[in-house]
Amino acid sequence: MPIQARERLIAAAEALFYQRGIHAVGISELIETSGVGRASFYRHFESKEALVHGVLNHRNEMALASLEAGIAANDCSPLGVFDVIAERYGQADFRGCAFINAMVEAADRGSETHRIARAHKLAQIQIIARVLEQAGYSPSHELACDFQLLIDGALMGGLREGNLEPVERARQIAAGLLLSPRPSTHSS
Repeated sequence: MPIQARERLIAAAEALFYQRGIHAVGISELIETSGVGRASFYRHFESKEALVHGVLNHRNEMALASLEAGIAANDCSPLGVFDVIAERYGQADFRGCAFINAMVEAADRGSETHRIARAHKLAQIQIIARVLEQAGYSPSHELACDFQLLIDGALMGGLREGNLEPVERARQIAAGLLLSPRPSTHSS
């Protein structure tokens, strides 16, 4: 069944890329791990790069849906974003943010890989901005960008330290931002 082969390729690639990095995994290993034939691989993906894009797009859909659901489960609290991040990245196999990792490996800011990863981060900012706006914070986009910066830094700190203390610290900083008056972005 063709769709099943595509799904197996994406699942195998997602796991291998996250565990070891995109460049460290070859097509032969992807084919062997997924259990699909070489012809089937090329029927679904014209190249390894196309598979990388398929994996990132799939992961984007899953991660954004998980973020939305996690925020809703935390009563749509703006600080609940950090609880979702802690839950998602508090796993023993945490190897950083797959989107940041992909941007680093792509290196070329003009690449499709970088574009997809950046679009994911921008979509997260939109979700956070909406939550902030619903909670009465303004300017919500600017504050959401601050939250995203804290989240990205906390994820790198969590990777460095091997624990979730950086996520908790980022949550505390975000709580302070919610208490601080925001300067007007309008010029006179």
